[in-house]
Amino acid sequence: MLNINHIVGTHDILFITFDTLRYDVARDLLAQGRTPNLASVLPPQGWEERHSPGSFTYAAHQAFFAGFLPTPIDPGIHPRPFSLRFEGSTSTCPETCVLEHDNIVSGLAAKGYHTVCIGGVGFFNKLNPLGNVLPSMFAESYWSPEIGVTCPNSTENQIAIAQSILQRPEKIFLFINISALHQPNCFYLPGATSDSLASHAAALEYVDQQLGKLWNALRQRGSTFCILCSDHGTTYGDDGYTGHRLSHPAVWTVPYAEFIL
Repeated sequence: MLNINHIVGTHDILFITFDTLRYDVARDLLAQGRTPNLASVLPPQGWEERHSPGSFTYAAHQAFFAGFLPTPIDPGIHPRPFSLRFEGSTSTCPETCVLEHDNIVSGLAAKGYHTVCIGGVGFFNKLNPLGNVLPSMFAESYWSPEIGVTCPNSTENQIAIAQSILQRPEKIFLFINISALHQPNCFYLPGATSDSLASHAAALEYVDQQLGKLWNALRQRGSTFCILCSDHGTTYGDDGYTGHRLSHPAVWTVPYAEFIL
């Protein structure tokens, strides 16, 4: 793990959650050369297989913003990049950035970061009290139907917002919840009328096509510490299950990567 205390304050920070992305789909498309923009930035080993702390968006993101990112699948105690100070923590180490706040967003704001959320799925829509819980952690937040799950151009629209934000001079903690992989995703697969593992994969290909513009915008600013992961996977008839918010390896197993861009 990188020493995050040497990163905070000197680097921009990007945190992307690819909402609902299955590990096996992310791994296989990378191996097949179908996600070239991700391949251009991921570490040589590609996606790391990890376990999510939650089986659906709200639970997983509450854990993420408390410093509990997806956990490596190997047994043992695994140090975390970010932690909130509390007694008895066994997963912090000298390289962990320990923040004196109730979430890492406000903790990074206290370190001088302008915090921005570009929402995606319904838990970020700001249309009701529940939809405001996660965005309200940030100094600035965005959501509209054009970046939600029903818009086929959602990722393109999210990246356009990010490009505008990244033109600013201040240090930025930018969080993006990519919505395109969440159901419905059948419109990414020509001729499909219902969601499937194949349309889920097609959605990831669409997302990847948009990411090059984000990488270019980040490179123009300097160095960025990037965390990319899924919040949970989902099932498409696996063992009779459909959807998520349930205990199944396809839900709990997620892709994860961290790197300096």
